[in-house]
Amino acid sequence: MNERIKKLREKSLNTEETISIERARMLTEFYSSGEAEKLSVPVTRAKAFQYILEHKELYIGEDELIVGERGPSPKATPTFPELCTHSLEDFDILHKREKISFKVDEETKSYQSENVIPFWSGRSIRDRILNEMDENWKDAYSAGIFTEFMEQRAPGHTVLDDKIYRMGFKDFKENIKNSIETLDFYNDPDAFEKRAELQAMEIAADALINFAKRYSIKLSEVAKQEPNQSRKDELETMAGICERVPENAPNTFWEALQYYWFVHLGVITELNTWDSFNPGRLDQHLYPFYKRDIDSGLLDKEGAKTLLQAFWVKFNNQPAPPKVGITSKESNTYTDFCLINVGGVNEKGEDAVNELSYLILDVIKEMRLLQPSSMVQISKKNPNQLVKKAFSIIRTGYGQPSLFNTEA
Repeated sequence: MNERIKKLREKSLNTEETISIERARMLTEFYSSGEAEKLSVPVTRAKAFQYILEHKELYIGEDELIVGERGPSPKATPTFPELCTHSLEDFDILHKREKISFKVDEETKSYQSENVIPFWSGRSIRDRILNEMDENWKDAYSAGIFTEFMEQRAPGHTVLDDKIYRMGFKDFKENIKNSIETLDFYNDPDAFEKRAELQAMEIAADALINFAKRYSIKLSEVAKQEPNQSRKDELETMAGICERVPENAPNTFWEALQYYWFVHLGVITELNTWDSFNPGRLDQHLYPFYKRDIDSGLLDKEGAKTLLQAFWVKFNNQPAPPKVGITSKESNTYTDFCLINVGGVNEKGEDAVNELSYLILDVIKEMRLLQPSSMVQISKKNPNQLVKKAFSIIRTGYGQPSLFNTEA
């Protein structure tokens, strides 16, 4: 592990988890403006997402190679009042509890009390669901007999395929446009709802493209002020990457990592998915970029490892948003269970292990972070070297990677 990664890792490990009011403030601003009342539900949500990405603070850390945080800074954790609205008592519990705590400052408490709670009380999904439950259910819940998750978080359990590595968001927008043009408003009773959903997709795609371009502009500005020529060159390269992706399909290993990270940020900013939004089979998705860059001399193995390690830090900077009520007392974790897996077999049932599979295992061994989680798919078609390398990491007691039998 080089000095840059040591510093990024230590900063991630030592940064205190806090509650950020930024997202709740922007969401409340948007919904209280009256614009939401004029639009369909999908378009309203897309517009709210767009508003957040247009106004949220941009963070560029010292020596970072991958940019973007869910909050205004690492481990500044947003709340999602449209799903469930934290009470001041919830904030006190989060602030004071011994384990899995989130520090809450007075400014955050004040805005929550004066703006967020008054607006979202009775409007949040959780409030609306609990208002329909009978008193017996509420008594059982208050007694801690069971907890509730999906009333407080959005569905997750999603694994990304390789589509984003082949298509830019401008390509997705073209597909959306074509889908709208082929809607049959005469014979399909669901056509209007489908159009609203497609329109929302287009708005969300534009929002993420423009968010990346905001970062491109910011990186260029920071580069102009950077006295160190090596870092200046990096910042200018990063600005170019953010100008290109996710609007366009990635061309390089670095672009592919940054593209995925923008997509990941978009998903976990729009809603707080539980459990996890996952990169999936990272060694398979990224290997074509890795091999091309290595063969061309654009990248060497150590450079690829550094980029992956910087990528790992970004996951660890995003604590799982805290829960409320009984569930906040009984289910505490900082991890969002984002899972990266390597190995296994390809679509033809052949050994899928490649050089990047081993490099990712090296990253897992060195980084030893809570997030992301990792796993190795093991098939009888995989080389023994893969299994031995995975076991050598597991025996250290770190708890990663987990092993899954592809043959089962």
